This record gives sequence, C-alpha cells and structure tokens, in this order.
Amino acid sequence: MQSLRDSLKVLFAEVCDRLKFLAESDGRTGSVLSAYAKVRITRKKIFKQKVSKMTDVDSDEEQLEMEEFPDGDEELFEQSYIPNYGTIPGEQEHLPTELVEFDGNEDSIFFADGQRRIDFVLVYEEERRKPGDKKRMRSILSRKRKRAFFQENLMKEGIQIEATKSVMDHSLIFLKLHAPWDLLCRYAELLHIKLPLHSNDIKQKPSTFNCITKIFSVDEDKIPPEPEYFTAPFEMDRIKSFQIDDHDSFFSPATRSRICKFNQQSSDPLCPNERYLLYEEWAHPKNFYKLQPLDLIRKYFGEKIGIYFAWLGFYTGMLAIAGFVGLVCFIFGILTLDYNTWSQEVCDPEIGGRMIMCPQCDRDCSYWRLNITCESSRKLSVFDNYGTLAYAVFMGIWVTVFLEFWKRRQATLEYEWDTVELEQEEPRRPEYEAKCTIPKKNPITQEEELVPYSACGKCMRLVCGGSTVLFWISLIIASVVAIIVYRLAAFLNFSAKLPTAIDDNLEPLKDYLTPQMATSVTASLINFLFIMILNILYERVAIWITDFELPRTQTDYENSLTVKMFLFQFVNYYSSCFYIAFFKGKIVGYPGEPVYWLGRFRNEECDPGGCLVELSTQLLIIMGGKAIWNNVQEVLIPWLKNLIGRCRAKSEEKLPRWEQDYRLQSISKLGLFYEYLEMVIQFGFATIFVASFPLAPLLALINNIIEIRVDGWKMTTQFRRILAAKAQDIGAWLPILHGVAVFAAVTNALIIAFTSDMIPRLVYYWALSVQPFGAHNSSTMQGYINTTLSVFSIADFTSLSKPKNTPPWFDRENATTCRYRDLRYPPGHPLQYYHSLYFWHIMAAKLAFIIIMEHVVFTVSFLVSYCIPDVPKHIKEQIKRERYLTQKLLHESQLTDWHNKMAETAKNIMKGPVSMKSADMDV
Repeated sequence: MQSLRDSLKVLFAEVCDRLKFLAESDGRTGSVLSAYAKVRITRKKIFKQKVSKMTDVDSDEEQLEMEEFPDGDEELFEQSYIPNYGTIPGEQEHLPTELVEFDGNEDSIFFADGQRRIDFVLVYEEERRKPGDKKRMRSILSRKRKRAFFQENLMKEGIQIEATKSVMDHSLIFLKLHAPWDLLCRYAELLHIKLPLHSNDIKQKPSTFNCITKIFSVDEDKIPPEPEYFTAPFEMDRIKSFQIDDHDSFFSPATRSRICKFNQQSSDPLCPNERYLLYEEWAHPKNFYKLQPLDLIRKYFGEKIGIYFAWLGFYTGMLAIAGFVGLVCFIFGILTLDYNTWSQEVCDPEIGGRMIMCPQCDRDCSYWRLNITCESSRKLSVFDNYGTLAYAVFMGIWVTVFLEFWKRRQATLEYEWDTVELEQEEPRRPEYEAKCTIPKKNPITQEEELVPYSACGKCMRLVCGGSTVLFWISLIIASVVAIIVYRLAAFLNFSAKLPTAIDDNLEPLKDYLTPQMATSVTASLINFLFIMILNILYERVAIWITDFELPRTQTDYENSLTVKMFLFQFVNYYSSCFYIAFFKGKIVGYPGEPVYWLGRFRNEECDPGGCLVELSTQLLIIMGGKAIWNNVQEVLIPWLKNLIGRCRAKSEEKLPRWEQDYRLQSISKLGLFYEYLEMVIQFGFATIFVASFPLAPLLALINNIIEIRVDGWKMTTQFRRILAAKAQDIGAWLPILHGVAVFAAVTNALIIAFTSDMIPRLVYYWALSVQPFGAHNSSTMQGYINTTLSVFSIADFTSLSKPKNTPPWFDRENATTCRYRDLRYPPGHPLQYYHSLYFWHIMAAKLAFIIIMEHVVFTVSFLVSYCIPDVPKHIKEQIKRERYLTQKLLHESQLTDWHNKMAETAKNIMKGPVSMKSADMDV
C-alpha cells in the first residue's frame, strides 16, 4: 500500500503551492519532523488584516509584532507552530490548537481522547526572550507567525492537531497530528494507492522445504503471516468494492504514520506496538537463526527499509552456500597438507635445507636457507591447491545465480508490496527548489519553469565534481605508493635487525616472525589506518561535491553520491590488495641487476611460495578491521550517546512515548545509503579475491548474521524511527553488483594465473616432469622446487648489492651460487639471466587459462541468467488475475451503473416527458 507519508507529502506540497511555501530543514530546533517551509507575503496586507481583527484577547506580543514590522515590509518565513495568531488572507479563521496535559500513560499512541491515533509528531522549542532585545524579539515573533501559517494550512486540509508540553522541558512543545479517514481516502485516490480488492484465490503449491524453513521461521502466533490480496488503485466512488474490514487497520502503521517514531519498548501487551514486537521477534540476538518478518518490517518501516533487509537476508542466505563450499575447500587444503610434494621439499633439510637463497636486499641482507620458509609454504598449501581452483570457478557462477535469483525475489516483493507500477512522481529536493532562479521552458509541458542553473552551469558543476573525485582517487594512489615505500624500507630494516633481535625467549616464534611476515602485518595495519582516515575525509568531500552539483530529486542525489562513494571506496579498500596480487614480486629483476623504486629502494620480492599468503593476511586484516570499526560507529557510539542523555535527563516522572523518542538519536537521510555501501564493499571482498582466501564468504556470512540483528536492534531501540518511503528495488546498487560480479570473474582468473603457483605446478606436473623435458617416466611433483628456482653466480654480484656479512654456516670457498625465485637461464649459458623457455611456456599457459576460465564462467553465467526468468511464473499469473479482477470489479461495474441509469431513464421516457439531467448521462 502507498504510504501516508507520501499522502501527507502531497498534502503539504499542495498547501505550500498555494502559499508559495518552500520546504527546508531547521537544525536548531532539532525537530522530529524536518518538514519546514517558507513563504513570502506582503506585510502591508497582513498588517491591515491584523489591525482589523485585533481584539482585547490579543497578547502584548502581537501588539509588539505590529510595531516591530513596518508597513509594506516583506519577510521570509519558516514553518513551525504557535497558538492561533491570525489567519491567511481570504481564508476562514480556525480554532486554536488544543493544548492538553500528559495523562501519565507512557505507552499511549493516541490523542487524549484515546480514540484518534497519532500519525505524525512535530517538535519545536520556544525561544527565551530577553527584555529590551528588540532584534531577538523580532526574530522570535517572525518564527511564531511562520508556525501559525503552517499550522493553519494543516488544519485547513483536515489534519487534526493536539499539542502537549514536554514533561521534562516545558520549552519543548510536541504537536501530535492525526489524519482522519476521509483525508486518507482522498489522498489514497489522488496518489493511486493500491489497496485490497479481493482475496488471492490462486492456490499455491506447498514447498517441499517447508518442514525445514519452519524451524527458522518466526512464531506465527505472535507475528501471523500477512493475508494475500489482489490490489487496485483506490477509487472513492467504488469504495464498496474494496475489502475494508476495519477503518483503523485498513492503513498500515507505515502508511498512516511515517514519522511517528516510537522507539522505546512497550511493556503493555495490550498496546498495539509493532516496534516492540519487532524487537522481541526479530532484532533480539536470540533470533539470530530465524528468518526475518519482512512483511511486518515493511508494514512498520516502509518499503525502502523492507527491501534493504530483504536483500540483506537473501544475500546472507546465499552466502551460507558459498561459505559452506569455501569451508570444504579449506578443510580439503588442511587434509592434503601432508601430501603436497612441493611443500615437503621446502621443509626437507636435504632439499630445502641445502638450497642457499640469494639476499633479498642490498648489502644489509645475507644469504638464507630455503627451509626457513617451511611454515609459510605449509600455510600457502592450505589455500593454494586444486580445491581453490574449483572454488574460484564455483564463485564465478555463484555470483550470477545470486543476482538472478535476487531479481526473482525482488519481482515477488514488488508484487506483494504493490510497487510493480509505482505511480509516484518524486518531488524536487528543497535545496534544489530554493535556488531555482533561471527561467527555462519545459519540453514536456511547454511551460516556463525555474531551474537553478543553465546548461553551461550544470556542465561546470559536473566538471568540478569529477575533477575533485579524480584528485581524491589520486590521493589514494599516492597513499598506496607511500605504503609501498614503507614496505621496502621496513623490509630492509627487518632483514638487518630482526634475526639478531630474536632472543631465546622468542625462539618458538622464529619460524613465524620472518622479515616478510613482519613487513606484511605492519604494512597492512598502517594501510588500514590510512583507509579509515581517508574514508572519513572523503565522505565529507563527496557530500559537499554532491550538494554542489545540486541534483533535482532525492533519488538523483543518492545515485550521484553512490557513484562517487563507491568509486572512492573501491580504490581505497582494494588498491593495496591489487598491489600485492599483481605487482609485488613481478618486476624485481635478478640479484645481479635488481629493479629499484625511486632510484633508491629495491623492489620487494615474494616468498619462494608466492604472495598468496600475504594477500590473505591483507584481506583478513582489512575485512576484520572494517567490521569492528563499523560496529563501533553504528552501535557503540549511539548507545553511549543515549546513555549519556538518559543520565543527564534523569527524571522520576513518567515520559510519554513521543518524548522518549525525542531523546533518542536521529538517523541521517543517508543512513540506509551507508548500510548498502558497507555490504557492497563486503560483497567485493567476498568475491573479487576469493581465489586467494576461500574463507572470505564464510567470514562475510558470520558478519551478516550479526549485522541483520544489529541493524534491527539499533533501529528499534537506539534511533528515532526512519522516515519511511516507497522503493521498487535496491536502486543503483544492482548494476554496481553486476559490475562487481564481472570484475570478480576476471580478477580471480588473474589471481590464479599470476599470483598463485597453480599454473606453473600444472605445467610442471603434466609436461616438464616427464621425458623428454624431465628425468621421470611418469608425471610427478618431485623436483618442482629445484626447477622453479633459478641459479645466480655469487661472483656476479655488484658492489652495491653484494652482502656485507655472511651467516656462520655459509662456506665461502665451496658456495659459488645462490638461488632466487624466477625462471632464467643459469650462468654460463649463452643467454644467461634471460628468461628461459620454461618461463614462456608457463606464460602461454597462464594466458590460455585466463581465456578459458573467463569463457567458462561467462558462458555458464549467461546460460544461468537465460534459463532463470526474472519474474516467477506464479507472480505473472497473479498479476494477470489482479488485472482481470480490477477490470471486472471496477471498470465493468461502472458500465453496469451507466446501463442501469439509462434503463431507468428510458422507462421514465416511456411513461411521459421528463427533464434530463447531465448527471444521468455521466459514464
């Protein structure tokens, strides 16, 4: 059903259109309802009218107002409320707003009469006046008149108002608004609100999984399932055709009241408090395993919040499948740990212990044995195995299945929540309206209207905004370069000092605390701090840029901000991961001729097993740190603010529910935007780099199970009720998810090809280990480590790179060569230190693998998307049935009424002459 908030929005728009009101917000008063307006009127006319209507009852403030405002002056007014200080010119005078005392019932959501339900709450603060300060008095009186004009127009449209003073602070006035039945029906017809027309008589086949899903469903005795109806746009003339069982329950709470934000939990079971029911059966941590009561969430918070939790729940459910398969892949890696020949060769004292590795930095680094990387190679084998290859292909298909089935789920919700044909023209933003000064001809209406900027001005705004975004993205890249320089300098320092710094007490950690690991962990932590700081700064910049661009509607505003924030967050969160995956250790040269950064720092190398472990460490730190940071921001800070507020305003008196809500924290207009952004960034972590860290979907699943309940808890207990709104889908986030899905398929193929050692091992196993290239008669992994490590002559070291010190075990006389990670010809070869033929074979295999994997994933994804229709068959049938019933019950009934009128008129004509009325001929 269409929301009452939308009805009231049109109501306010109609009023403001008559008075040339312009909505704006007033942050000073802290109003629960940010529905303010301003109007320009000629003070001369108002002054004359006020003088003619002045009575003995008028206050001294009114008299002072007449003296303070000169004849003919013009004022710019903001809406609020005061007792009746006069009426609008040409309109009838209304009675003053009723001011009632709080009756002590802290759980009441009705007017003092106990009959009329509160649908809206406005709050304003009476300003304290200083004697003799005429300038301040003038401002106060101006605000009073503004409130009077706004109140008069609300009452004129039929809104019933009741005022109550705050129990704790008498300067606060709460205005309780009630929309009567006639008003709701009038705007239901005006806005084409879909309402129940006929019970759904299409029988649904029971699902075979009902016995399983019943375990995870909410208690139907407390939250009964919503009855299914066929709906149609409401028409007052055919009100009898609609199924109206009860006037009070015909409109849902979200429809009747989009801003009646009663967040506190009610202890009265007889009080119709859907919020408390949502807390007990949904937001409470005890319900973590239960499905969400989406119909009740939508009924109370509105479709926009409902569609978010529907998407989050569906995404979490699909993550359960991906997380389970990833866990199986991880267990497979652990079980096959002792069967990895290449890992055993690294740890074998006779193989890895005899291989002398070249120094990884100039001068300060020394020679080292390969077997000191035994633990890191064993960790690598847990993630870098054949199971990970299969899992990467699976995730490429899983992403497509997730998005296609979400489209089906979204189509179902669109039908069930009556948003299939959302006939709602979104109003222009108040900030946009306020700056409309340039006339322009509307190509649709062919009428002249005001716009805030010309075509050239709009272009300039977009160019400035785009340039600012590019500048901040460049700033992120600069921070990544700074992290890289730190890694190079830190590795040099750790390589020189860490071996000597480990004493006997830290001897058990010697195998784990390597220079590579120390550099990776510290760089990841510093990079995470950079990410958080840049996020905080850029968030303000992105909002400023979007405000400067001045989008026309709220949807345009959010879409523009979405693109900016996602681009920035994408580069900010993923840039360091891309460096480790595709750049680190790829362009390092060889020991005799290394590659330097900035002409000073030698480019860092990966471990002999590759950079996959370091990439997994980076992902784990960023994902974990981001989840902790977000929970602190979303939960801990609001909870502490509310706690401090309760301690400061501690009172033994009972507070009404509207005042309890006023003391809570308010959610910004972009609160839901940040929730989507958080989940989409997490979706990228769970899909783009899954080939390096198969446990990412499982960690995302655990986080989301907590996230759903945390979001529900804060919305029901810590924040004022969010402004409800209609929403047909998840908006611009769906194409972003599609883009991430395509990008993830390509990235995972590149990670397997260039970051892991999967392809070199496969090439060695199937081709180079057997004759004529190898010495074995059958395919084997034996000798893989020796084949993939190139040989370098110690005599070829330059004076800049030759190590100053050598370890005690190093034999200077007999040790003439060292090994390094690359595929180059050995010294003495005609092409010494050039890439060998083996390198080019592997490069060709990597490119072939990327092409094959991408085509397999994209082909299967295309077939899946083609075979899965976006709209389920039973929904198509119900839509057709609904249209048929609408045609039959509404439109054909109109023809029947006309036919009956014509028959009665013909009968009267046959009896004698009659006068025809135009109403008789109406169709």
